[in-house]
Amino acid sequence: MTDTVTDDITIRRATADDIAGIVAMLADDELGAARENPADQGPYRAAFAVIDADPQQCLVVAARDGELIGTAQLTYIAGLARQGGTRAQIEAVRISEAARGSGLGSQLIAWCVDRAREHGCLLVQLTSDVSRLDAHRFYEKLGFEATHIGFKLILR
Repeated sequence: MTDTVTDDITIRRATADDIAGIVAMLADDELGAARENPADQGPYRAAFAVIDADPQQCLVVAARDGELIGTAQLTYIAGLARQGGTRAQIEAVRISEAARGSGLGSQLIAWCVDRAREHGCLLVQLTSDVSRLDAHRFYEKLGFEATHIGFKLILR
């Protein structure tokens, strides 16, 4: 599952060798800096093993000249609602600082939407922290609608 999006950008399934680069992107903003701990790779390696073994999960990276510049996780969720339809959930979309503003975010989301269509999903959904107003405008520009209010219960 490797796609060349442009002449110099490739989107492919992440490997264990990509974990440090993915975590660095997750930690590279105000919210991520408070949540992530790149110094301790153990929990990320354990989570990667679970994600990688699950056929309903697709953790991908975007690379240019061998350098990771983007990531996203796509999860297929079967359900009884919507007449037994499957939905795709896009999570943890990050673009490296060097690639922000290049159009890669749009390409990465389009790639995820295309995979969801191929998988037969009825809809694609995502969440975004309420403080990420730029991200909200970005997703709306791509055709996503803010149709629901999300709730979380932090357990640890």
